[in-house]
Amino acid sequence: MGKASDSTSLSVGQVAARSGLSVSAIRFYEAKGLIRSSRNAGNQRRYRRDVLRRLAVIRVANRTGLPLASIAHALAGLPDERTPNAADWKRLSTHWRAELDERIARLTQLRDELTGCIGCGCLSLKSCPLRNAQDRLGESGNGPRLLDADAL
Repeated sequence: MGKASDSTSLSVGQVAARSGLSVSAIRFYEAKGLIRSSRNAGNQRRYRRDVLRRLAVIRVANRTGLPLASIAHALAGLPDERTPNAADWKRLSTHWRAELDERIARLTQLRDELTGCIGCGCLSLKSCPLRNAQDRLGESGNGPRLLDADAL
């Protein structure tokens, strides 16, 4: 982000007040590369006003359960790291929809199998030997392995 004049830029406190985020959340998003600031002569962070829309997009995407890495990757693909416009949002949301559909399918599977699963530690000798014969999943590491259909 280039230098923004102090009359058109926002301080971190102003961004926090207008976005509903805490100052620490704004700094966190900046540290993760989701937003950018410049520094004024007093070495204070200054943000362009369009950072408010970018933060709104980040919050919506994050509330749907998308990891910040996915959000950062999508936003990095915008020309000149601009704030998403309506066409960008349509493209981003279409891509994210597929990712969310996959996550929903995995969560639905987990929910449906949860009552019969005790975490595959394995404490259930009645059902797990049918799904994990000879502890073949133990070769791929500790912890639950049946949550991922590709693990079988």
